Amino acid sequence: MFLDAIVGAVDERVQRLTPVSSFLRQEAERMPPVRSLRAALSGQGLAIIAECKQKSPSKGWLTDYYDPQAQALRYQKEGAAAISVLTEPHFFAGDLSHLQAVRDLVSVPVLRKDFVRHPVQLFEARMAGADAVLLIVRIVDQVQLRELYETANGIGLEVLVEIHSAAEAERALAVNPEIIGVNNRDLDTFETRLDFSREMADVVPKDIIRVSESGISHDADLTQVKAWGYQAALVGESLMRGKDLLRVWADGHHN
Repeated sequence: MFLDAIVGAVDERVQRLTPVSSFLRQEAERMPPVRSLRAALSGQGLAIIAECKQKSPSKGWLTDYYDPQAQALRYQKEGAAAISVLTEPHFFAGDLSHLQAVRDLVSVPVLRKDFVRHPVQLFEARMAGADAVLLIVRIVDQVQLRELYETANGIGLEVLVEIHSAAEAERALAVNPEIIGVNNRDLDTFETRLDFSREMADVVPKDIIRVSESGISHDADLTQVKAWGYQAALVGESLMRGKDLLRVWADGHHN
């Protein structure tokens, strides 16, 4: 199971970081205000969070040459509302330095996409310049989820809370999130099913910004997600493989 292996690797990394947790928190608290992801996704039409990632556990390498800065600049130029940067090193070949490099160049909000299980990861994200972080309900218990959500808010980070079931939606709603991501990918099998966003559309209240994540590879997918009432879509693999989805969507005046 991919997820168990990923979480195990995360916990090992966290263990090495915890001795410097208080230092990292102090540094995080000194950072300037973030760019608001919530505001970036709140406009008319469907906003796109475009993702920088080099590799996937299920699909392998997505590109022969990975330059996160060049990728992010292209995304911004083509109309992305925000940039997501994969920072998990073992399974996605990511690094926190990729996020830092991207944040230095773009003017839109930058989301740290990783498997967050401990507050120390929030501190290092804030220090690296992240404007928002992903919290995956599936990999934490309810006490952890609340602690992570409140800690993130306490250091100025915005949060995208990710769910993959109605039960997880209920848990997510208990922390009063402003943004919920519906992951169309099953983290056990890494298989995607876009229709999952349709099934979850009525489960997440309309006053919360809803993001459809994964399995989006065509203009028609974006049209569908928008019709289901989502304010944003997170798109990674198809963009990394060179699909012109962002520009096509913008040119079609969908926004």
